[in-house]
Amino acid sequence: MATSGVRRVALASSAGNAVELYDFLLYGTASALVFDKLFFPSFDPRIGTLLSLATFGAGFLARPLGGVVIGHFGDRIGRRTMLVLTLTVTGVCTALIGLLPTYSSIGILAPVLLILLRVVQGFFLGGEQGGATLMTVEHAPPGRSGWYGSWTFLGSPLGLLLASGAMSLAVAASGPDFLVWGWRIPFLFSLLLVGVGLYVRLSVQESPVFERARAEEGTVKLPVAVVLRNHWRTVLLGAGVNFGFNMFIFVLATFTASYATRQLGMSRSVILNATLVGAFAQAVTILLFARLSDRVGRLPVMLGGAVFLGVFAFPLFWLVDTRSPGLVLVAMVIGFAGSAAIFGPMPAYYAELFGPKIRYSGVSLSYQLGAVLGGGLSPLVAAALLGLTAGQESWPVSLYLVGGALVSAACVLAIGETISGRARSRVPAEP
Repeated sequence: MATSGVRRVALASSAGNAVELYDFLLYGTASALVFDKLFFPSFDPRIGTLLSLATFGAGFLARPLGGVVIGHFGDRIGRRTMLVLTLTVTGVCTALIGLLPTYSSIGILAPVLLILLRVVQGFFLGGEQGGATLMTVEHAPPGRSGWYGSWTFLGSPLGLLLASGAMSLAVAASGPDFLVWGWRIPFLFSLLLVGVGLYVRLSVQESPVFERARAEEGTVKLPVAVVLRNHWRTVLLGAGVNFGFNMFIFVLATFTASYATRQLGMSRSVILNATLVGAFAQAVTILLFARLSDRVGRLPVMLGGAVFLGVFAFPLFWLVDTRSPGLVLVAMVIGFAGSAAIFGPMPAYYAELFGPKIRYSGVSLSYQLGAVLGGGLSPLVAAALLGLTAGQESWPVSLYLVGGALVSAACVLAIGETISGRARSRVPAEP
């Protein structure tokens, strides 16, 4: 495919993934700042915060199942069709959250509906990221899969930028009425973003690698069964790579907002603005580290990223604990930018672990298992660990992040290099 065509596919994947991540991450921001007051107001404030963050994790629990189901059809029907479906349903769920009555209006039914929509949202996001990365990586020319694949994961910081930006604007526009109606605006805005994302996504062709494999060899009847029977070790190690990263990034993007506002008394705008700048820094460094991985290999870049996650775990909270807006900004920028070393090469990395006929299922299951075990539970676990010191000391959370980083580093080393032509991976891409 011509370079312009590959760029169009990469941009489409990035745009669609940005919309999906906007939907998913917006909920995380709202769970830290809003939902405890509106959907769990009858509880002690600390318990309300824990319950609010638990609903954030509920969406993650559905992601591996979504990865299995949507990955199955993605390997049999095609990547493009499934990606249109995931984008549409996730956006509709987000808009419906913005229309939900609160606890004061309908009682216990309000948090029940909130959790239900979050679970459906998580289910369809579970099939989004694997398919979006494959569309880009499978269109990329040789030697450039890391670079073009990383465009897909630009959707994560861009989605976070959109989510934090929309929430910041809503706070500014609604002022004292933010908890009355202002919080709903970013959720309803999702419908407009979905329209844009669908327009872009429908403009690209199906993956040539998938079409060629289907034409030459047909499709596998039950791709996920083949993955679980023959490649379970690959799945578990791949999940471990994502485990530490997701733990770190969701503590950074979600728990830190709750910690800074509730425990340290900082304003919402300070932490939201710091997150915005950090997300922008990550968008830039994702591209840089991904391109570097094309040149020197995935292993050294991603191992360096895993080491960073552990090394920065304590300095992150030392900086935030100062309550200085400038140092909080520094903490968020370094955290987001450094974590891109492991995040940027991931799209190509996961695609290189599985053969084309089972790739959607294998990538989705492996990536989403790491996401749910690391990211889905991390804000809740971090809040619980903070409670061990009565909310006074952050070191238990930092130790928790160090543990996740060690898991990621060990799994990266166990897998080895994945780029063909370099040192052979210990877990090669399998048919």
